[in-house]
Amino acid sequence: MCCDDSVVMKRQNPFFVRYDTPHETIPFDKIELRDYEEAVLEGIRRDNEELQEIITNPERPTFENTIVVNHDEERDWYFGLLDRATETFFNMMSAESNPKMEALAQKLSPILTKHENDVMLNRDLFERVKYVHRHHRKLSGEEKMLLDDYYDAFVQNGALLDDDGKNRLRMMTEELSLLGLQFSQNLLKETNAFKLHITEKSQLDGLPQTIIDAARQTAKDKNKDGWIFTLEAPSYGPFMQFSTQRELRKKMYVAYNTRCCRDNKTSNIAICKRIINLQRELAQLLGYKTYADYVMRHRMASKTRNVYRFLNKLIAAYKPTALKEIAEIKAMQQDLEPWDLAFVSHKLQLKKFNVDSEMLRPYLQLENVIKGVFGLATTLYGITFRENKQIPVYHKDVKAYEVFDKDGSYLAVLYADFYPREGKQAGAWMTSFQGQYINSKRENIRPHVSLVMNFTKPLHGKPSLLTLGEVETFLHEFGHALHGIFANTEYESLSGTNVWWDFVELPSQFMENYAAEKEFLQTFAFHHETGEVMPDVLIRRIVRSRNFNAATACLRQVSFGLLDMAYYTCTSDFDEDIPAFERKAWEKAVITPQTSDTCMTTQFSHIITGGYAAGYYSYKWAEVLDADVFSVFKKHGIFNTEIAEKFRNEILSKGGTQHPMTLYKNFKGSEPTIDALLKRNGIKTKKTR
Repeated sequence: MCCDDSVVMKRQNPFFVRYDTPHETIPFDKIELRDYEEAVLEGIRRDNEELQEIITNPERPTFENTIVVNHDEERDWYFGLLDRATETFFNMMSAESNPKMEALAQKLSPILTKHENDVMLNRDLFERVKYVHRHHRKLSGEEKMLLDDYYDAFVQNGALLDDDGKNRLRMMTEELSLLGLQFSQNLLKETNAFKLHITEKSQLDGLPQTIIDAARQTAKDKNKDGWIFTLEAPSYGPFMQFSTQRELRKKMYVAYNTRCCRDNKTSNIAICKRIINLQRELAQLLGYKTYADYVMRHRMASKTRNVYRFLNKLIAAYKPTALKEIAEIKAMQQDLEPWDLAFVSHKLQLKKFNVDSEMLRPYLQLENVIKGVFGLATTLYGITFRENKQIPVYHKDVKAYEVFDKDGSYLAVLYADFYPREGKQAGAWMTSFQGQYINSKRENIRPHVSLVMNFTKPLHGKPSLLTLGEVETFLHEFGHALHGIFANTEYESLSGTNVWWDFVELPSQFMENYAAEKEFLQTFAFHHETGEVMPDVLIRRIVRSRNFNAATACLRQVSFGLLDMAYYTCTSDFDEDIPAFERKAWEKAVITPQTSDTCMTTQFSHIITGGYAAGYYSYKWAEVLDADVFSVFKKHGIFNTEIAEKFRNEILSKGGTQHPMTLYKNFKGSEPTIDALLKRNGIKTKKTR
């Protein structure tokens, strides 16, 4: 058989055609790197085409022809190209990056920022939006929320500025997008660059066999003898906790805590200063005193003084207990250094409670944990999960599940990506490849959500065995996933986790509560060799040790919140020495030893590039909410399906369709107080509102 080159069909970009996959999931197996740029550029052209249709419409502006322009199904797909391409690309930048993708991101980022500015600063479009905002018909609550958000987005992105102001804003936002990419790429490079290579067995003293085996496999993967430890979470954390080699702990600690703060090509010092200043300049251009003031317009805290009041209240409540906790640790080692803290704390925990992560690990096989976490959702909400190997995935380690509601109807697709690898950012997160919404045919388009984590990998035929902390991480991100899975709103921009930042952590932190509940643990915590359920005596130790160093941990989070607010309440040019500024900003919350040569800011993605700028306090804010919510379950039963159904209907499914305090009170019946958190953490104080 011969083939005439002239009739060979040109390969079609997979983003341009309807996905021939289960639930129209992304065809990862067909996407090539070159497809992204082509899809982004064509997506921008189509966006501009739709924009012209809206602004040249001769009819009076209405909610229907300006805010929610309904198309038929094919035109929905046609105009959705840019969202499909960018959601996929930037999710892959976090989970499966490489140098060619990084270079493409540097190229595309300013193009995308310019396009966003072209839309948000389009005078004709804003005039239509403004008219609808002032003269709209009677709207439903969700429609009104969408319209208010839409109008506010234009104003907060510079629509009211004069031409000079708009040009300044364009330059600032384009620079911010590039700096954010560079920050993340530098951090990934420095994390991947460090390797602690050990060749002497004596230097492994104190380390559990699971950690030793993982380090040996890492060395083999790099064609090295001995053992290699890295700065990835499953390697770094256990090494610092268990290694008896103080000098090696110091080496690991310094490497981890000086990432991107040295004078080299991957330094983030100048980048951080520029980002902080650009955020302030942007806010002041828009009429705000500080960037924090700009951010607080859509926060439950509402004002910066309320954030400081909240953080100071936590310091007052927790610091006395935290000082006692540190005194106990120092009593075990007088010359305590930062690289000793995890190691000595572990020894104290063993002495007081006879429990640690390695005792629990044999009972926490990942496959069983998955069953347990999914089973918890089944028990609470009646939903079920079924792996579907026909759904394409972006890496062989990723699993794809179909999620079904209690009546058997299809609810969502859930991707789960559990293990670390080069090209994958550190940490854990939930993200979305497709949000939930109602289309023009009144069909409920269900979400495709993803869980990305960095857990201990299986080795040499042995299963992946987790720590209890990793189980908590799983539960946390799964809580975010449920927020996405249960989304049931009209508009995608209001669905799922599209809520105010100091409310978004409630569903995730709520789920963490189950990690120390016997009734939950004994549904899945079986010894990976004997099948024995985790014994009551071990669970009692977990419960008793639950508040071990809880006050110190609270102050650590508060210190990060103080640092965040210190940067983003600046009113003038920031050009201070960042390590020194850190120490001053968080000094009243820091009670553990520090060194002058380390730096948190240069690796603190959350507040520099991750969306938590002037919002890191949200974790503690949401902890107050989650403790208050879980107290209801504790009172009526942690598996109470009626309470769970109310939580689903009043909070998880509503997204951002109402003010978060309204949603909270609809569920709880009252505003939250700090009392449940203080009680859970064993902090004794009088009732405080």
